[in-house]
Amino acid sequence: MKILLLGGTADGRRLADALHKNGLSVTYSLAGLVRVPKVDCQLVVGGFTQFGGLANYLRDNQIGAILDVTHPYAQTMSSKAVDTARVVGIPCWRFHRPAWQQKDGDVWRNYQTDDDLLAQLDGFHVPLLSAGQMSEVLLTRILQRPSVERMVWRTAVEPKFALPDNIDWIKAIGPFTLADERHLLSEQGIDVIVSKNSGGSATYSKLEAARELSIPVLLHSRPTLPAADREFSDIQDCLQACLAAWGNTHSKNQQKDSQQ
Repeated sequence: MKILLLGGTADGRRLADALHKNGLSVTYSLAGLVRVPKVDCQLVVGGFTQFGGLANYLRDNQIGAILDVTHPYAQTMSSKAVDTARVVGIPCWRFHRPAWQQKDGDVWRNYQTDDDLLAQLDGFHVPLLSAGQMSEVLLTRILQRPSVERMVWRTAVEPKFALPDNIDWIKAIGPFTLADERHLLSEQGIDVIVSKNSGGSATYSKLEAARELSIPVLLHSRPTLPAADREFSDIQDCLQACLAAWGNTHSKNQQKDSQQ
């Protein structure tokens, strides 16, 4: 049984390492736009177009199952994984970390679309954009809001287009500390944060700092994904299920080999 683990997240790397250490045959796949981690298992960087598409890769490499541990907002890849697995006839499982839950003192508003975001930015002057990559068109539209004076845009990947003077770009990769987030918000005069509801601990500190400073947060709602064959929100539950379903096959094959 060969497992294709679609990663690009800290959770994906942890699961790939854990499955590999338990003797499973794992190929870890990621886009590689931010950084390429060191993993002991086989690694595929840059997507599947180089192999003629995901279906061809699965067939050519005799992949027996897909484990989707991509970012919760990787809608295209997660959808493609489910659809292609069904075409090829293999299971597709998914682990996505739980979404953040609102606490007392949080001032959160959800948005679905760019137009929804633009409308909710009315009245704010200095937003912190920490929702990942945004198009030049969207950034321009945000700056055109009557109340917006300037904005701070923090991403892990450098923009592919020139930015106007009233956008301060910060290159940064989490995890971030509460003290640093508090300092950033205060120093920059941030009065609203735009974020994805990514879950996890790496970037949660900005929400804690916003709570302390009574700064509203606009959260992009998670995309709706096609159902996978099995879905997990607890990493240990996912690991144990994988070992139970696929580790036994490996152990039986080892036993057969040792008897021959």
